[in-house]
Amino acid sequence: MQKYRSYVLPVAILLGLLLHKWCAMMDFLVPYLIFTILLLTFCAVDIRKLRMGWLDVWLMLFQITVSLGSYLILKWLGASSIVAEGVLIGVLCPVASSVAVVSCMLGANRETVTAYTIIGNLMVAIVAPIYFSFIGNQQDMPFFESFWLILRRIGTVIGLPFFVAWALQAWWPKGHDFLNRHRGKSFYLWAFVLLITLGQTIDFIFLHGEGNWHSIIWLGIASLLFCIIQFGFGRWLGAKYGDKISGGQLLGQKNTAMGIWMANYYLTPLASVFTAFYCVFQNVWNSWQLWKVGQKQ
Repeated sequence: MQKYRSYVLPVAILLGLLLHKWCAMMDFLVPYLIFTILLLTFCAVDIRKLRMGWLDVWLMLFQITVSLGSYLILKWLGASSIVAEGVLIGVLCPVASSVAVVSCMLGANRETVTAYTIIGNLMVAIVAPIYFSFIGNQQDMPFFESFWLILRRIGTVIGLPFFVAWALQAWWPKGHDFLNRHRGKSFYLWAFVLLITLGQTIDFIFLHGEGNWHSIIWLGIASLLFCIIQFGFGRWLGAKYGDKISGGQLLGQKNTAMGIWMANYYLTPLASVFTAFYCVFQNVWNSWQLWKVGQKQ
């Protein structure tokens, strides 16, 4: 099955396009699948070795400064609020919960990826409510209410499998070892999540596209540009710390479902099309990377 892995993601993208209406009805499965993926991922990590490093600091600073800076520059240049807000949420959007699946197949350090999955998501839960206090349509919402709303969505997905994996590691080693032996299955679970997510994304674009094609085209162009910037800068930064794969994936691979939700709830809903396009672009790039690794092997 190893040689077919590089074709799993393109097939998921194609099926997501063809079955987008069906995928939109299957979104209730995603949290359970993500929980299973993260549990398998965390069981493959010695949780006691997780540490915050300088790479994590620079990645967070990039997300914090470039998201707000790009928004302010675009507004100053006269761009529409839709495009500016799309870029803001696309850069600030937290790292994908399942980033370790692809990253480790590409050769990234599992501990580095896992640590930033937790740290980066917590950072967004703190910074996003601050930005939304003066940007978007929920400016009157108290900080702690907004913080709790975002943290609850992030924490349930990230925190629960982390603590389950830690408990198994501490008190039921046999169960932990069993899950660790099956961690390779997480890729195929993620491919199914990708199918559902891409289908939802495509269905969302179809639903919101009518009459808004001018904004959608600019959001698509901006999304492609920032996808290139984030993966490229992340790889350059990661190379400075001996792990360019981790740097690229942690900065470039986004939790687009979370980004779409934040844009719909806090900003102009059409701005979420940025992250919808980003979902497609990042997975095309991941497919190509996996194909290159497969060729080398």
